[in-house]
This record gives sequence, structure tokens and C-alpha cells, in this order.
Amino acid sequence: MNEYIQRCTALVVLIVAGVSLFFPVAGIWVQTSWINYLLMIVMFGMGLTMKVGDFVSVFTSPKEVVIGFVGQFAFMPLLAYLIGTFFGFGPELMAGLVLVGTCPGGTASDVMTYLAKGDVALSVSITAVNTLLAPILTPLLTLAYLGTTMNVDAFGMFLSIVQVVIVPILLGLLIGKLLGNRAATVSKGMPTVSLVAICLIIMAVVSHNAQQIFATGISILAACILLNLLGYAVGYLLATIARSSLARKKALSLEIGMQNSGLATTLAATAFPNMALATVPGAMFSVWHNISGALLASIFRRMVDSDSD
Repeated sequence: MNEYIQRCTALVVLIVAGVSLFFPVAGIWVQTSWINYLLMIVMFGMGLTMKVGDFVSVFTSPKEVVIGFVGQFAFMPLLAYLIGTFFGFGPELMAGLVLVGTCPGGTASDVMTYLAKGDVALSVSITAVNTLLAPILTPLLTLAYLGTTMNVDAFGMFLSIVQVVIVPILLGLLIGKLLGNRAATVSKGMPTVSLVAICLIIMAVVSHNAQQIFATGISILAACILLNLLGYAVGYLLATIARSSLARKKALSLEIGMQNSGLATTLAATAFPNMALATVPGAMFSVWHNISGALLASIFRRMVDSDSD
């Protein structure tokens, strides 16, 4: 039953997104303040399926962590700037789109990697490393591309990733260790729980931003879609060049393509208070990448690698 539900991920996500967009009242009851708690539930489930050795192997062979860093902070900001230039965006929309590109990957990529049967330890490790570096690199890259400075809440970003990612995964690892063989039985249902959580997140994000999506026009949505899809492609291509395993290709593709758009939206509001439209790309990207990430995870899930690290 769980496997059947997971195979229908793409269809379920599209239906949930469509209903939330065209009938926002259906999803407005899901509060955006619930998103972090939903992610924490998924992260705990991931922890149940993992072992400490998974993380040890990542850092004893850190090639893919470096690739994740380069893809995130070299390619994504450049792509965002080029796409904004191509669409002829003014200062406000350009600022918002570049911020999406300069922010680190978010926890949603870890969830999608889990659903895709990718290397979750790698995804979580890259998210952690890039998030810790973002307080320095996000302002510097923003300055480089926009010629303006901004303040980033470094402690807030660090605290967020500890609460939403690290603590739930460590708790899952601990419970899994205590349960022993029984952990496998408990964890079997977690992908289905994760899908429910993703659907609730999509309902919250889409329904609360439906009016903004319709009001801002197709060009911003197209720019966000293009940035997201190119990010997936860059991640997969870099991993292929590095001859990474399929599980790590999946992780890198999702990690680089999915941005911490919530952070981008918040930074846009605080750093550019006189630019109302600067928050739109982050909000739009947040809607789209949750949908596309679930769809890509559904495709990746069907891909099997004959080789392994």
C-alpha cells in the first residue's frame, strides 16, 4: 500500500497544488507556521532509516559536498542574474530573484531526496554546510550581483537548521538504535507520512499565495521555473561529470535546484523594505519548487543504479 501511494506522488501533488491554487479556501486552513513542524516530522522519519555511518562516509569522501557548494554558490546566483536579465526585470524583481539564487538550499531538498531514494546523508550534509556558510556568502554574492549590501541573521539561520533538521534526525537515529530491527518496521510507513506532510506544505504555500501568483504575471513564474529546472540540471550534470552514484546524483540535483526560498522572501522584506516586489520571486519559487521537487522525486524513485559506492 505504501509503495502504491508513493508511486502516485506526482499525481497527488499536482491535484493538491491545482486545488489549492484555484480554490484557496480548500487549503487556507493549513497555516504557514506549521511548515517547520511538518518538516521536523519528516526529518525524524529520515533519521529512523539512517545510520551514523552514512554521515561518516560523506565526510570521508567529501567530493560531492564540494560539488554541492560550487553548484549552490557559483552556478545558482549566476543563473538567477542571467535569467533576470533575459526577462528584463527591473531592480525590485531582479533583487528578489538574485536573492533566491544566493540563498542556500533548504530543508525541502532533504525531504525530496528521501522520497527519491537518494543519498539523504549527503543532502543533509550539504544543506548544513551551505547554510552555515550562507551568512557570509549570501551578502557577498548579493553585493557582487546587485551592488548593494544586506544584513543576514546568521544566528537565526543556524538555529533554524539545528531545530528543523539536525535535532529531529539525531532523535530518529537514537530511536532507531534503541528499536534495533523493529525500526525497519516503523520506518516503512514514513514515506507515506512524508507525502502527507509535503501535501500539507504545498496547501499552505499555494493557498496563502494564490492571489499573489495570479496578480504578478507569468514572467516571474517562468523565471522561477527556469531557475529551478536549470538548478536540477546543473546538479545532475556536475554529479555525472564527477562519476557519482545515482543516489548522489539525485541528492545533488535536488539540493542545488531547491533553494531556501522562505529565507529569500524574508531577506527581501528586511533588506529591501522599499521594494515590495522583491519578495515575490521568493514566494513564487517556494510554491513551484515544492511541486517540481515532488514530481522529480517521483521520477527519480523509479530510477535504479546497478552500481553503488
